[in-house]
Amino acid sequence: MAADVPILALGGLGMLGSLGNLAAMGGLLAAIVAVVFILVYIYCAVTLMTIAKKTKTKNAWLAWIPIANLYLMTQIAEVPWWTILLLLLGFIPLAGVLIVLALCAFWWWKIAENRNKPGWFGLLAIIPVLNLVVMGVLAWTD
Repeated sequence: MAADVPILALGGLGMLGSLGNLAAMGGLLAAIVAVVFILVYIYCAVTLMTIAKKTKTKNAWLAWIPIANLYLMTQIAEVPWWTILLLLLGFIPLAGVLIVLALCAFWWWKIAENRNKPGWFGLLAIIPVLNLVVMGVLAWTD
């Protein structure tokens, strides 16, 4: 009978305990990543909303809605809304990534200029982690 199989035949309690610990660590890591993601999302939404208010852009609350926040960025940057469609070119291998980076750099250049900062400052927004600093500076300095 299967019920008579000793636990040791399944690899022992030590192995099962190790798998349990590994699963717990994976769950903890997933929770930490989720919390960090939520905090970064909130920070980006607050900064984008603040930039929109300071540039007197309508519907600053769109900063909280995914995809709609891209529309808000085009409005702050004073570029045509349809430039959002160029993000679809990101699906082209390699060239798509470069096109999306160039588009984002262009948007942030224009946003920086609208906040009376040099356009090159907006280019720093395409550098991971530094982009958070750039967004904060554009939102909370005059």
